[in-house]
Amino acid sequence: MTLAVRVIPCLDVDAGRVVKGINFKELRDAGDPVELARTYDAEGADELTFLDISASHEGRATTLEIVSATAEQVFIPLTVGGGIRTVEDVDRMLRAGADKIAVNTAAIHRPELVAEIADRFGNQVLVLSVDARRAAGTPSGFEVTTHGGRQSAGLDAIEWAVRATELGAGEILLNAMDADGTEDGFDLELIHAVRREVSIPVIASGGAGAAEHFPPAVDAGADAVLAATIFHFGKVRVGDVKHSLSAAGYPVR
Repeated sequence: MTLAVRVIPCLDVDAGRVVKGINFKELRDAGDPVELARTYDAEGADELTFLDISASHEGRATTLEIVSATAEQVFIPLTVGGGIRTVEDVDRMLRAGADKIAVNTAAIHRPELVAEIADRFGNQVLVLSVDARRAAGTPSGFEVTTHGGRQSAGLDAIEWAVRATELGAGEILLNAMDADGTEDGFDLELIHAVRREVSIPVIASGGAGAAEHFPPAVDAGADAVLAATIFHFGKVRVGDVKHSLSAAGYPVR
């Protein structure tokens, strides 16, 4: 049986508010995270992803209170990322109500963190968030970035995805930094390149601007599709995306 394609709204949170910009710049306020989470749950979202986009950059942990309040309001899996540096951080987030944890910067600095989290909690709770952008001179043509795409991590994106999978990552949240917030469509080449090399689920992120942008991402190899801007500002609803996927022949919940 083919698994249903998951549709996942993403809440990028900065100082307690959901924000959205283009390529992580020029951030606009998009609302209260708890209210938005409640709305997406009611609309039929399969999961929610909550990313504290300033946590790694500013060196502070994700706000536990917001995670807890969000978890109390929704009845779908909640993935939380931003500022997760240790197994203890993961434990705190899971206790606050998160179902899965996304790691990015800390795993790049210390890859064994991936194995430590997977060994303690199981790889089903661990999402590796990869912020990838095009880069000439890398083996795959894509490099890993950190700090909201502001810095190069000096890693080939595809090689990093493979290594993290071997260490125990359960899913890859693949953020196309060049496409982020542009609404021009997903980076299909990037999705395909990662899909070719890893067997774990891949969540496509970055660039969605219309309901018809989602089926090509699944064609390219995504198991789930994630978006923020178009959902937050009402341009496209969760149901529109599911209808588009279903019309393209993909099973949805």
